[in-house]
Amino acid sequence: MCRLLFVRSPEPFDTASYLEPFARICKNSKEYQGHGWGCAWPEGGGWKNYRNVRPIWEDDLGPFPDTRMLLAHARSAFRNEGIAVENNMPFTDGKTVFLFNGELAGVRLRAEGRIGAEKVYNVIRRLDRGDTLSALRQAVRLIERRTRYVKALNIILSDGEYAWASSLFSEDPDYFTLHRKETGGIRIICSEPFPGETGWEPVPNRFIGEI
Repeated sequence: MCRLLFVRSPEPFDTASYLEPFARICKNSKEYQGHGWGCAWPEGGGWKNYRNVRPIWEDDLGPFPDTRMLLAHARSAFRNEGIAVENNMPFTDGKTVFLFNGELAGVRLRAEGRIGAEKVYNVIRRLDRGDTLSALRQAVRLIERRTRYVKALNIILSDGEYAWASSLFSEDPDYFTLHRKETGGIRIICSEPFPGETGWEPVPNRFIGEI
């Protein structure tokens, strides 16, 4: 299971000011989040995507540019398997960027991908006919129907202009509940509130919508 971060602002912000508290969350998580990390931001009509197999708290978080939107992911690999930079999120097809945290057991659904998260992303992409939120809702319903047990299915997805999230879990709400905060026009969603900050509220379980 992993940790997720999404930040959107009407004005460019310093990425390190959000990546640094996110790194502390990852380092202090009850689950090991050191199997690599990555982040993505819109640039030039597409996406810039950085991924590293090192733990986020051991990487240099200073060189990333100011941006109006940032998505970041720290990985806790299932059974400590598949630890390679190409398995790190964010995943992107050049149009959308995808983050996932969860665990599925007994999935009866064919999809391409090296790991489960990439398969989930490809299911959404296959269903997307121009309405990404509708595709996300369809994908979540389909995966639920075709899965013996959904421990968690938390997703953040963006096309650079809009962003959407799915919050779904069957156990351990302290770990799987997403949290959100808005202040000064800046919207943040994170797997945990930033250390020492107030004003955060939980994203309800079974929420699927625009963020």
